[in-house]
Amino acid sequence: MGETSLRERREDRKSAQSQEPQTTRLQREVGLISGICIIVGTIIGSGIFISPKSVLSNTAAVGPCLLVWVACGIIATLGALCFAELGTMITKSGGEYPYLMEAFGPIPAYLFSWASLIVMKPSSFAIICLSFSEYVSVPFYSGCEPPQVVVKCLAAAAILLITTVNALSVRLGSYVQNFFTAAKLVIVAIIIISGMVLLAQGNTKSFENSFEGTKLSAGAISLAFYNGLWAYDGWNQLNYITEELRNPFRNLPLSIVIGIPLVAVCYILMNVSYFTVMTTTELLQSQAVAVTFGDRVLYPAAWVIPLFVAFSTIGAANGTCFTAGRLVYVAGREGHMLKVLSYVSVKRLTPAPAIIFYGIIATIYIIPGNINSLVNYFSFAAWLFYGMTILGLVVMRFTRKELERPIKVPIVIPILMTFISMFLVLAPIISEPTWEYLYCVLFILSGLVFYFLFVYRKFGWAQRISKPITMYLQMLMEVVPPEEDPK
Repeated sequence: MGETSLRERREDRKSAQSQEPQTTRLQREVGLISGICIIVGTIIGSGIFISPKSVLSNTAAVGPCLLVWVACGIIATLGALCFAELGTMITKSGGEYPYLMEAFGPIPAYLFSWASLIVMKPSSFAIICLSFSEYVSVPFYSGCEPPQVVVKCLAAAAILLITTVNALSVRLGSYVQNFFTAAKLVIVAIIIISGMVLLAQGNTKSFENSFEGTKLSAGAISLAFYNGLWAYDGWNQLNYITEELRNPFRNLPLSIVIGIPLVAVCYILMNVSYFTVMTTTELLQSQAVAVTFGDRVLYPAAWVIPLFVAFSTIGAANGTCFTAGRLVYVAGREGHMLKVLSYVSVKRLTPAPAIIFYGIIATIYIIPGNINSLVNYFSFAAWLFYGMTILGLVVMRFTRKELERPIKVPIVIPILMTFISMFLVLAPIISEPTWEYLYCVLFILSGLVFYFLFVYRKFGWAQRISKPITMYLQMLMEVVPPEEDPK
């Protein structure tokens, strides 16, 4: 009854809100520019300000370090092109989830949603917000580390703010993303231009004998790629909001082809800029590479660097929230999560319950003393599912030939990406086996217990508990099930 009354009230307001009829489903309000900004804004977060040190430590020389950054950009672009075919072939939001569902069935799709919603996405969101809060709080505690309670409260406030913005309006979330993307491109431009000026002045010492001392072991190379690709993580984010893209057949591939190479060029030039100011030893000893760069090049205006790095991280957090909320929405719509998570706000036409759920889980990850251990196997789990998804593309070339493919990449690309994913998953385990990888696999497989109890068998007692909760939350948040597209 609550659902019917909400629909009636919505109908009464329709004429006042718009001349055109709208349905309670996600609206196509994200254009080409916003799509590029989501890709650039989500990828360029805290990674480029942290990963250079880790990539260099695993390659031990400037030359291979820069080659790894180039190769990571190529891998991200090839992976995104595979996802472009998937996104235009299966035009559903939720990223890997609907693709795994179509290719392999509900169990792999459920395991992906389980691992992503409970660990991968929220922990990534929490870590980005913690990085933001550290950069913001450091200037107020000169000479010492800021108290952990201050850092965590600031991170929780950032999560609350970003969650609220994205739950209120798709368009407002896009505008916020566009602003922070512009802000982070300013700091990227400052670092690149400063570095190019110094390079033109003859600061090329770090580039002499740039391959001397190179490490060639498979383990070191794979770990270097892990850190480089972590900085590129987000290359698939636009596939999470396919249903909200205007003209997705055109704007999805264009956003990828423009956005990711733009990020790759920026990353390579930023690394070159770092090496014009610091030797390899100095870069490895730096606690914050970008801050050290600012202290040496921009003094007394060095404060600009941490300020804009904070903008960069908050922009990445906003992009992550904007897209990951849609994964919760799609999983709820398919019955793999609480049904209320698939509902859409009557007033705002946003997946508000999904975004709020995502924000709550991310806030919980801030509470533990140290969540950095989650990062150790974040990339392992992510590339496990990236590989499965791209393998699904190869499989569907033979099993789902009837599907329309507005974009069709050469089959050699997804096959190559499948082997690259296998290497990235297996190489760290073979070179440096740790318990974290086993825990990660066990946690992913534990999702099968919940699948058979609550999704496959659908025990009556679980339905009796969830039904009143769904009804209460529906009335409290004024949300309804999404309507089908008008035919």
